[in-house]
Amino acid sequence: MQRARVSQISAYENEAVEIRGWLYNMRSSGKLHFLQIRDGTGIIQAVVFENDVPAKVYAACGELSQESSLIVRGTVRREPRSPQGYEMGVTDIEVVQHAADYPITPKEHGVGFLMAHRHLWLRSSRPHAILRIRSEVVKACRDFMDEQGFTLIDAPIFTPAACEGTSTLFEVDYFGDKAYLTQSGQLYSEAAALAFGKVYCFGPTFRAEKSKTRRHLTEFWMIEPEMAYCDLAEDMTVAEALVAYVIKRVLDNRSAELEVLQRDTGLLQKATPPFPRISYTEAIELLHERGSDIQWGADLGGDDETILSAEFDRPVLVHRYPRQVKAFYMKTDPSDERLALCVDMLAPEGYGEIIGGGQREDDLHVLEERLTEHALPREPFEWYLDLRRYGSVPHAGFGMGIERVVAWLCGLHHVRETIPFPRTLSRLYP
Repeated sequence: MQRARVSQISAYENEAVEIRGWLYNMRSSGKLHFLQIRDGTGIIQAVVFENDVPAKVYAACGELSQESSLIVRGTVRREPRSPQGYEMGVTDIEVVQHAADYPITPKEHGVGFLMAHRHLWLRSSRPHAILRIRSEVVKACRDFMDEQGFTLIDAPIFTPAACEGTSTLFEVDYFGDKAYLTQSGQLYSEAAALAFGKVYCFGPTFRAEKSKTRRHLTEFWMIEPEMAYCDLAEDMTVAEALVAYVIKRVLDNRSAELEVLQRDTGLLQKATPPFPRISYTEAIELLHERGSDIQWGADLGGDDETILSAEFDRPVLVHRYPRQVKAFYMKTDPSDERLALCVDMLAPEGYGEIIGGGQREDDLHVLEERLTEHALPREPFEWYLDLRRYGSVPHAGFGMGIERVVAWLCGLHHVRETIPFPRTLSRLYP
């Protein structure tokens, strides 16, 4: 008897197969038990007819509980009413483990309860769909980078200094020295870009932000490309191409999961290049027209991003922010020294920033001045300054937050659903 996966069940029509999985749900009617069996790739109905199985097997089915682990054997047959178009006629069931009193029942549960049982909630249809979409997003990102000739360079998790500002660092003891959990792999990607030309890093990043907004996690994942001999214009083009590639892949390969989430895919289908591009100054003017009292020079907040993104049916790139609100490594706009050659990409429907990046300062003396301006210690950045001493070139890059992209594509209210085990200001368990 062949072992089959639910996702490939159509290949086994009229054949005897074995499926190893768990009981998702069941109902009984007369001499029939209808078992919903999940195996991680999908859910299939297994029909147990009293006359087709030994008496002890039929009796055991009547005592099964949600999430009991089972090995189900039977024949695959066509069933147009099934979501897969097939069901199983059961001949035998082996109970591997009987799960009693499974806490997540087919009823409404609060978010707090579900997050406290996240290790079990992952088995349910909603998180299952979201995390399959996340997997598709990650794979699409890697495929895009491979196709565009980027080399993967893993950046360290422990770092000696800040990248995005000293107020959001998680400090750890490193054999008697101070170290920090990385805020970004960018600085190390810059070093690699001067060795390989086009690189990217992909991994977890950490921000000790005391924020309770729906857009923030203390641990999240970013993909961060960095390119030598690249300016802001090319940087924006690559960012746009990456996002468009990811959207298409999710629409092409994860339509079933989007349907589970009841996502309006028509809104995603509109998000095709070219994406609109506006300057920070134009963004401020637009915000004023919409009643905002934000002053020129202030960074855009979540509410500002929501207002701006509502004006567009696809992501919008906002470029050339005031230098004072951006990181020390951003290059100054030669046409206006108040501005940095940087860009944020805002997702539509109020989802806000999904990408941040820009051109890096490539002049040694200017970068030294920036460290002083930002009150950053010089010693931990000596290796970074070496990049400007030996073979410095114009270069640029960006970081794309995986969780924020997944939240937008799935139409989710909060990013905590986009990662298997979210870490927030108030949650470190499970």
